[in-house]
Amino acid sequence: MTNTPLPPCSILLLAGGRGQRMGGQDKGLLEWQGEPLIAHLHRQTRAISDDLIISCNRNPARYAVYADQLVHDDEGDFPGPLAGIRAGLKVARHAQLLVLPCDVPQIDAGLLDSMRRAASQHPDKPLMVRHGEHWEPLLCVIPLTLADTFEKAWHDGERSPGRIMRTLHAVALQCPADDPRLANLNTPELLTRYKGVSD
Repeated sequence: MTNTPLPPCSILLLAGGRGQRMGGQDKGLLEWQGEPLIAHLHRQTRAISDDLIISCNRNPARYAVYADQLVHDDEGDFPGPLAGIRAGLKVARHAQLLVLPCDVPQIDAGLLDSMRRAASQHPDKPLMVRHGEHWEPLLCVIPLTLADTFEKAWHDGERSPGRIMRTLHAVALQCPADDPRLANLNTPELLTRYKGVSD
């Protein structure tokens, strides 16, 4: 059976956080296996979109080499990932926006393809990855037709992208509970552990 071609999508890599668990460092630029985390995400996503957007609030010159567009939060003091998603929805050039956090360098082409295929079958609904019983709201696909809905939720005080998407009856892409591709390397200990470094 041949796979039907997927419609083009924009991709948003979220690298605009405060990096609290990393002692305030810019997480996307931290090294893992000899390269910044953002470089691993760039390698996995570059070939599948001509509209690669990075949300960053620091170091734009360093991120620019990995992106077609940079966006930043329109409010100061790191208001959270929903601010980055809103910024991405405003500039995305394709009908769907695939969102990924910068700290999942073990994602692979198979997972990205599954996300896009599942989203293309439900083009009017958001899609979120789920592993076991746990939703991963920052691994999602959002139709641009929902941009105004996200904007209204923000102005109504909502700050959780997951809550917005569940309200919109998000489609779940189910993954195994212990899927290593979804490992969040969001602390120095996890970065070290997944390098295989022993004490």
